[in-house]
Amino acid sequence: MTLVLLGINHTTAPIEVRERLAIPLARLADATRTLAHQPGIREALILSTCNRVEFLTIQDHPRDSNPPDLLRFLHEYFAVSAATLEPHLYEFREREAVRHLFRVASSLDSMVVGEPQILGQVKESYSVARQAGAISSALEPLLQRAFSVAKRVRTETRIGSSSVSIASVAVDLARKIFGSLRGKTVLIVGAGKMSDLAARHLIQQGATSILIANRTPERAAQLAGQIADQVSMQLANGPIAIHGSGLACTTEVIPFDQLYDQAARADIVLTSTGSPQPIFLRSHGQRFLELRRNRPMFFIDIAVPRDVDPLMDQVEGCFVYDIDDLQQVAAAHLADRGRESAAAEAIVTREVELYHQRLQSRDAVPVIVTLQQSAEAIRQSELERTAARLAATGAALTPAQQSAVEALTRSLTAKLLHPQLTALRKKPEE
Repeated sequence: MTLVLLGINHTTAPIEVRERLAIPLARLADATRTLAHQPGIREALILSTCNRVEFLTIQDHPRDSNPPDLLRFLHEYFAVSAATLEPHLYEFREREAVRHLFRVASSLDSMVVGEPQILGQVKESYSVARQAGAISSALEPLLQRAFSVAKRVRTETRIGSSSVSIASVAVDLARKIFGSLRGKTVLIVGAGKMSDLAARHLIQQGATSILIANRTPERAAQLAGQIADQVSMQLANGPIAIHGSGLACTTEVIPFDQLYDQAARADIVLTSTGSPQPIFLRSHGQRFLELRRNRPMFFIDIAVPRDVDPLMDQVEGCFVYDIDDLQQVAAAHLADRGRESAAAEAIVTREVELYHQRLQSRDAVPVIVTLQQSAEAIRQSELERTAARLAATGAALTPAQQSAVEALTRSLTAKLLHPQLTALRKKPEE
């Protein structure tokens, strides 16, 4: 069996490539099952987020057969040519695959180092893969260890000491664009986890009017209620905003079928949906600017695939930022966390070594058992031969003598085997 991880992320591929491999949660189980059923694949897990798509597999193939072709799977399942993907792919095997998984789960490989969402996303992928029957005896302990390592990194370092995420970086970018969000109207399109996080940060940054649109109106209303609760809680504890005016924040749910009629009210549109196609096109931007009498409008698109057509950025007065544009803002957070990142990397390095040692020890168990069984068979055979020889001469051992000889031979066997067993446990690869 071979552990193989193939993937792309925000450092190896631009968003226009990543979004072609993005898998919405509704399709994740089907994609995982399809991957697990490929020839030579014994177990599989797929992690698909806004910044990465990774395929973790346990491969098993006879020496006289070809290894599983993951690139062919990507080409066939996503209808993307191998030539388009190959320059952006990375592949890790065995120990390096373990290290990469531990770093990803610990948020050391994230665009925003220390963000807490990635561990939840890995756990979600794990849950989907288990339910799909794609995880068994090899990936199960590996993933459980990855969760444990991530928890240790967060507990023993301050890498997650401040609440930083893609959503918070997006809101930080909005504040930098305007200098202050006081008096600004923000439209949130989508009501998932990222939108919830973004709403919380918008309130903290002083936004005074938040519009919410979602295809499922109940979810939009639920998010509006959560925002209202947060506003009430902060009002009870003092000023509503850290960078704002101290005024209350109002929320309003916009029916999704009125999105294009109402969007022009917003100074900032923050989108995070699971739509496979862009929601906002260049023609929409032109219409919005007419309704706003050419007052500028900013789109911060943290969805993958993208919700805003990149061509909208060509409309004078419309400014579009996608998730790759957030990397410059996120770089400042990375510099602040350099020391904590180093401590976290040291933990991961040690945990990879410990995990590798456990695997080797586990692999050595059959050899150790066989050696012990062989030695015991020889001991029993020699005892029987000696007993038969003594019986033939009329000098059979008494029960007490038999017990002493039994103890002596067991002790000698154990002592003779001890150096070999110790070596096997320490260096089973030899």
